[in-house]
Amino acid sequence: MTPLSLPRPRKRWGQHFLIDPNIIRKIVALAQISSDDTVFEIGPGRGALTRPICEQAGRVIAVELDPKLVEYLPESCSNYHNLDLHAGDAMVFPIESLPAQTVVVANLPYYLSTPLLFRLFEARSVIQRMVVLLQREVARRIVARPATRDYGTLSVLSQYYSEPVIAFSIPGTCFTPRPDVDSAVVCLPIRPDRKSRGWDTYFENTVRAAFAHRRKTLVNSFRDEGWEMRRIVQALESVKIVPSRRAESVTVGEFESLALALQHSEILR
Repeated sequence: MTPLSLPRPRKRWGQHFLIDPNIIRKIVALAQISSDDTVFEIGPGRGALTRPICEQAGRVIAVELDPKLVEYLPESCSNYHNLDLHAGDAMVFPIESLPAQTVVVANLPYYLSTPLLFRLFEARSVIQRMVVLLQREVARRIVARPATRDYGTLSVLSQYYSEPVIAFSIPGTCFTPRPDVDSAVVCLPIRPDRKSRGWDTYFENTVRAAFAHRRKTLVNSFRDEGWEMRRIVQALESVKIVPSRRAESVTVGEFESLALALQHSEILR
């Protein structure tokens, strides 16, 4: 059988293949994979990360959108019988059906990294930790502190559901084709006490509404999102948050208290 040719990167899917073996080794080491682990890889590409992951893990579940790569990967990874490759879009893949304590390792496409992170947080009940390669700008937003320019919805949700740490940066020379920006690897261990809480949708809606109009005060941002003014003012006052503050100044803990107050006021109505 004639070997398949190496698939070319496709710009439409923002493909930048990792080619530096030292960086690959560092990512795999950071993931701390054991033979008991199931690893979920988003966008395995040509298999540069997939192969060393297969050497460490008990099972690797990978989802790839590019049909040419789906055709190429079984040959590229033919020595590994623990690879379960799925053709399709990670945004619709049933992540919630993965085994408990799954480890996520992924070189996320830049154009879809934030929606994919939100999707992974939705499925956090089956995830133990995530090690993801991202655009460095997104990595900074994940770990940003209040009252900084990078602090926003992604910061609050990442820090509420996990304990994110930027492990190391990666220059563009480690990829083909070379991206115009630098990247970073972020480790996000999921907080065990945040894996399953019934009111988390309420918390997320509170955070998103607060940041929906970033330049406006909290009370005005909530009002413009259609929330009842009286309830908002009462909830803010009950948790001692001045209504004139902006979302970027509110800590993760304050958002949690505010969401609880708002939920309580709704129950009492």
